[in-house]
Amino acid sequence: MQCVSPAPSTKQDVLELQDKLDKWLQQRQARETGLCPIREELYSQCFDELIRQITINCAERGMLLVTVRNEVRMVIQTYQTLYASSIAFGMRKFLSEEEKKAEYRLRIKQLEQECSELHRQVESLEQKLLDTKQQDEIKRQQTKEAHADIVSQLKADIKAKVNGDLEKILTGQKKLPDKK
Repeated sequence: MQCVSPAPSTKQDVLELQDKLDKWLQQRQARETGLCPIREELYSQCFDELIRQITINCAERGMLLVTVRNEVRMVIQTYQTLYASSIAFGMRKFLSEEEKKAEYRLRIKQLEQECSELHRQVESLEQKLLDTKQQDEIKRQQTKEAHADIVSQLKADIKAKVNGDLEKILTGQKKLPDKK
């Protein structure tokens, strides 16, 4: 159990407190930078000791320092709460965006599959069109040839009939039709 000394503090007491603080920071391996709960605790204890020493000399100054210390602790606590809240918000936002990213990747994959299927359909329809054009061209060519054959057959028949009729007329077997 420690007893509080009512004697006013001296410059030597402050230097000893500084040395003790440095020793405690090294012993407890407090980080020199960034957030460190160990360093925060040791500095808080050191500040409380300084307030005690000042309060012995001047109670009003000590009470003012206690008020300032409490206000600073309250502000720090508010910042810590705000920090924790922002970290939680950031994590929620990150998870939400990761979920959306996964949904977008799935949608992209579906659209790529649809696009591939549509390309296959286009290729199939283009091949059908080409086949249909070729079949139509073949049919048209066959029809044209058949028509040409019929025309040439009819010409040949007409020519043969005309030649036959001419021969008959020339040989006298047939009479010319009367013109009316």
